[in-house]
This record gives sequence, C-alpha cells and structure tokens, in this order.
Amino acid sequence: MTEDALAYVQQRGLGRLAEKMGIEIIEFSVERSVARMPVEGNTQPADLLHGGAYVVLGESLGSMSANLYAGEGRLAVGIEINASHTRSATSGYVTGVCTPIHLGRTLTTHEIAVTDDQGRRCSTIRITNLIKDL
Repeated sequence: MTEDALAYVQQRGLGRLAEKMGIEIIEFSVERSVARMPVEGNTQPADLLHGGAYVVLGESLGSMSANLYAGEGRLAVGIEINASHTRSATSGYVTGVCTPIHLGRTLTTHEIAVTDDQGRRCSTIRITNLIKDL
C-alpha cells in the first residue's frame, strides 16, 4: 500500500456492512487490491459462505479501487456486478484479489478473484463503476 492509498482507505473507511462482515484490507493500489473476510459469521444455513458475502467482498474491493482511481472531486458508483461461484468455503478466510480490466475516463471494470485458505478459487466477481464529477 502506498501512503496515499492507505490514507485514502483510512479516511474513507470500508463502510458499515464491510466492517460488520469483518473485511480487512491487506493491499491497496490502483493496480491491485487485496482483502480478506472470515467465513465464520458470514454463512448461510448449510454452514457455507453465503453467496452474497462473496459479492460484498468483491463490491467493496472493486468500488474502493475505482474510487481511488477516480481521484479527488470524482465519485465512482457501481452500475453492474455479477458473480460466478465455483467452490464453497466452509472455514477460515477467503481472500479477494481485485485487478482492473478497464480504467477509462468515465467507466472502470474490475475482476475480483476470491480464493479459500488453500488457494482454490471460490468465486469470480466482475464490477463496473461509473465515474462522475462531484
């Protein structure tokens, strides 16, 4: 994390939902952002990580990364998100790695690959954000 990116995350925060879910930023830059989230406390009745929890992790990373890219005086807002879940996490943590697919003047698209503690991909999330002037 660069000092500027770290200050950005600390100033802005991750939002109340992400904080309730235990999401922690590990690395944060325009080129790559990483966060992790515990499985415990974020499961569905079958004790599997809830599909919506994967999406919250992905949207948190993708939106924060888009807003860092947008810069001061601009705001990135999500306009589309999708997820494909390919494996179930049942314990430990999942880790999301967010990388840009497209960084334009008014649109960004990021892919977030979410893996379990064994490095197996559990979900792939793609988010597109619209960048607006404030």
